Amino acid sequence: MLSKAENNEEAGSLKDLRKECRIAVSGMECTSSPLMAATKQDQANPAAAPPPIFISTTTIHSLITHESLIRHLQSTLRHLSASIQIQSPIRHAHQTSPNSSFLLMPSWSTSLSLPYIGTKLVTHHSNNSTLNLPGVHAIYVLFNSLTGQPLASIDATELTLYRTACVSALASIYLSREDSKTLVMIGAGSLAPHLIKAHLSVRPNIKQVVVYNRTIEKAIVLVNQLKNEDIWLDGVCFESNGCLEEVVKMGDIISCATNSETPLVKGVDLKKGAHLDLVGSFTPSMRECDDEAVRRGRVFVDNEAAVEAGEWRDLDEITVFKSVGSAVVDLLSAQMVYESFME
Repeated sequence: MLSKAENNEEAGSLKDLRKECRIAVSGMECTSSPLMAATKQDQANPAAAPPPIFISTTTIHSLITHESLIRHLQSTLRHLSASIQIQSPIRHAHQTSPNSSFLLMPSWSTSLSLPYIGTKLVTHHSNNSTLNLPGVHAIYVLFNSLTGQPLASIDATELTLYRTACVSALASIYLSREDSKTLVMIGAGSLAPHLIKAHLSVRPNIKQVVVYNRTIEKAIVLVNQLKNEDIWLDGVCFESNGCLEEVVKMGDIISCATNSETPLVKGVDLKKGAHLDLVGSFTPSMRECDDEAVRRGRVFVDNEAAVEAGEWRDLDEITVFKSVGSAVVDLLSAQMVYESFME
């Protein structure tokens, strides 16, 4: 037997239930959840995109490797002029202070296989090393080029490190000797480990990596870091060296990632058949090699290496690759990260 209070409560519940049923039948909506609203909106507009996503540094590490990005760039770049058209205007660069700058690097394609608009926003603060911070920070914003809908924002600080290193390694496939044994890394900043790993991935015959840095302690820290990553670097000898002239003479491949305004690599010290990879300098005042290095070498800039991929090179020829940073490669890298995430 129910008490009078329980009977009243049950009657009230049944009354409310009948009211909700009448509302549902009549098509009225007294309540509406966000999920229901989103579902109805999607039904009304099947082309509606999901909300923009954010892809962090940690997620990037889980989505790509240097090897996979190199393969993606190698397979995609060769089809750019044929089946894929990418527009990439000149970058915008603004000096925000005597020691800092702000860059915008836009690029877009309306090809069905690459339906994206993207731009990288970059800050460069040269004094950040005193704060133990990277000098470069960046974010990449990706849109659907067919509808204009925003798709993602990506931590492009890390993406730029991957992209830059992989472009250098891709150039090395075509410009360095296959039998290269010694890789010299000049600079021990955040880009250096990426460059070393990318070059090792395309030149498996390398058995010695020598790191030079103006501050030798940083070179030692990087060497110890790489030695601890012995899962896939087995058989490679890592060492630091404080004599710049000596390490340049050793290198079959010499990769430079510095902001030096004084030439570091002297052309007279380059051995026959050496490949010089210049990554760090990006203003007229920065110089990582002297004029003699350019005179002695055959010079390539960014995508020229891929364009001339089929050419045979003299094994004694010195090659010089200057990476200036390409918004096209940024877009292709963002494409791979985004599509891998959505899968």
